[in-house]
Amino acid sequence: MKKSAKKLRFGLTADSHYADRQPYRNRFYRDSVVKMREFIQTMEKEKVDFIMHLGDFKDEDEKKLEKDTLKYLEVIESEYAKFRGPRFHCIGNHDVDSITKVQFLNGIENTSIPKKDSYYSFDFNEIHCIVLDANYSEDGVDHFYKNPINFRNTNIPEKEISWLKNDLLIHQDKPTLVFCHHPIFEYYRDGKQYHVNNFLEIQSLLEQHGNVLLVLQGHVHQEKFVQINGIHYITQLAMVDYPGIENNSFALIEIGSGYIEIIGFKRSSSQILNTLI
Repeated sequence: MKKSAKKLRFGLTADSHYADRQPYRNRFYRDSVVKMREFIQTMEKEKVDFIMHLGDFKDEDEKKLEKDTLKYLEVIESEYAKFRGPRFHCIGNHDVDSITKVQFLNGIENTSIPKKDSYYSFDFNEIHCIVLDANYSEDGVDHFYKNPINFRNTNIPEKEISWLKNDLLIHQDKPTLVFCHHPIFEYYRDGKQYHVNNFLEIQSLLEQHGNVLLVLQGHVHQEKFVQINGIHYITQLAMVDYPGIENNSFALIEIGSGYIEIIGFKRSSSQILNTLI
């Protein structure tokens, strides 16, 4: 396929889970510092327009102390902040474990976005970008895992849906990308649910918009490429999995007229996707 002019290039990573703790199964928490450093250095060399982290930015250790978890957030954010350009985050379930959503948001920067906003949107070049937050119970209460709740019970609440409807309407004429930690398509593994409860409602809103190109998600630590009613849904591999930078995982996404190219680094796959926009 002959490519036309590039419209947007951005760096993407997910599930770094940084914490100062011993490895658990295939998660090597401490290694995410050097992996994040490599991601930032690579995206600097590639001169991307911005970078996006898809959530589970940090983790906690076995003691689950608030002060320690805040330190892990500070350490990994200091690495992420070395990117000399706009940077953004989604919120993952491990970002609201022994610290609250407010504490997490106060500890990071989403460029030009108010600290209080866990879901938001921004424009870059000709592209509109929407970041969603599914870390809510059905009644719209923020998730916080020191409280006895099921982390698989994730929802886009009514207040966020109202905001999303309005945001899509205002930007009806713009090609749009959507980012969310949790899958907005049906995703079961080993009989367990990983997707947002009301994913069908969100899918319908995105389809009605008519210009949504791509939905990017983390959470599942697996790659999946699916297309549903003309929209591409992709899950990104986890940075935290497996030891050393040789097992790092991140991607560069290039959007052009008629195509989306995913350029995978290390364990991540590369793909070229057709799009009508």
